[in-house]
Amino acid sequence: MLKSIATTAVAVAAVTLLTAATPAGPQSAFQFTTKTIDGKPMPWAQYKGKVLLVVNTASFCGFTPQYEGLQKLQDEYAPKGFTVIGVPSGDFGDQEYKDGKQIKDFCEATYRVKFPMTEKAVVKGPGAAPFYRWASATLGADKTPGWNFHKYLVGRDGKLIAAFPSKVTPQAPELVAAVDKAIATRG
Repeated sequence: MLKSIATTAVAVAAVTLLTAATPAGPQSAFQFTTKTIDGKPMPWAQYKGKVLLVVNTASFCGFTPQYEGLQKLQDEYAPKGFTVIGVPSGDFGDQEYKDGKQIKDFCEATYRVKFPMTEKAVVKGPGAAPFYRWASATLGADKTPGWNFHKYLVGRDGKLIAAFPSKVTPQAPELVAAVDKAIATRG
C-alpha cells in the first residue's frame, strides 16, 4: 500500500514537471508586452478586440514613405476598431536611428505619425522580439520580415491573419481588403 502511494506520488510529480516544463506558448498577440518608443510599458492587451497591423519600420529606407499610408490607414480605420503598431528596427541595412527619441521626432515631424510605436526591436532570427518569434512560428519562416515595412495583420481575437511583404503598400487592394474583412469580423 505504501509502495503504491509512493509510486502514484512520483507519477503525479513527473506529470506536473513535464506540464510545467512544456508551456503552450502565446496563443494571441494580446499576450505580449513591449515598451513604447518613450520606454513606457505597452501591454498589447490594451488592444484586445481591435484589428492590428504590426509593421517593422525604418527611417532611412526606400519604403519609409509608407509611413504616410500607414497613418492614412490609422486615421480612416481607427474609429472602426483598428490600430497600426510601428516597430522600429535596424535589422535590414541598419536603416534606423539608434535612439528612440530620434525615431519618434523623425516620424512625427516628417510623416505626422500618431499611431503607437514600440521601442526599437530586432524582428528576425533567434534574437527577435517575442511577437516576431511567435509570428514566425505561427505563420512560418516564409512569412517573416525580409526587409523593412513587412506587415502582420492581427484579428480582433489576437490571432494572426496574414503577412504582407514590404512591397505591398498600405493602400494596396489586397491589404485594404484584408483589413476590411478583419474589421467586419466580430470575434
